[in-house]
Amino acid sequence: MKIAAISDIHGNLGALDAVLADIERRGVDVIVNLGDILSGALQPCETADRLMALGLPTIKGNHERQVLAGDPARMGPSDRMAHALLRPDQRAWIESLPETLWLSDDVLLVHGTPDSDLTYFLEIVTESGCRPATKREVACLAGNTDASLILCGHTHLPRTMQLDDGRLIVNPGSVGLPAYDDERPFPHCMETGSPHARYAIVERTAVGWSAELLSVAYDWDAAAALAEKNGRMDWVHPLKTGLVKSIDTV
Repeated sequence: MKIAAISDIHGNLGALDAVLADIERRGVDVIVNLGDILSGALQPCETADRLMALGLPTIKGNHERQVLAGDPARMGPSDRMAHALLRPDQRAWIESLPETLWLSDDVLLVHGTPDSDLTYFLEIVTESGCRPATKREVACLAGNTDASLILCGHTHLPRTMQLDDGRLIVNPGSVGLPAYDDERPFPHCMETGSPHARYAIVERTAVGWSAELLSVAYDWDAAAALAEKNGRMDWVHPLKTGLVKSIDTV
């Protein structure tokens, strides 16, 4: 089985189309979508239409849950934009998505961890910032999940880890937003350091799962210009650079 894993598109249709074109030439068996699909500063409705037509195995992320939860006054600008623009059929589509999904008997799709769409799987946030999680920490979060492969998203950072028991956890990174900052549980930045769209190819081999983390060029200047047009200056620099802030301002 050869799986293309995409995650955290965040309404970036240009990045999504570039990734889908790259996947097409690689001859995969299935493309899976790990959530945080539409909320952002760009094209939520157009992105929804593109994906609804494809019918990919797809799960909700925390942003789908937040958009569906209700009060726009309590939402951040990305969720509020999606909430305002999505058509009823698009809302029905994201409502229909499961929170986790078994792709096969031993392949599990999650957004954050098997138990939470908000918890980071392969990173730990402390008062000092964000660091890679240890094998012990990841094994604790994986719990007794009986999957040889767990595909996750949420952090936007492409990373893999194989646990001592053989389970492989793969985060393909973000298709649509290469950097962001957050205040919870402590202030931290998640940055890939380049503006490329990210995804992963995971393949079952004779000796187990093998993962390849991939980056794809697309017109990120056009995406940044659209974010600026939509009044989201907080997205412009991340889209162009993969960094939250300019080095000159740090």
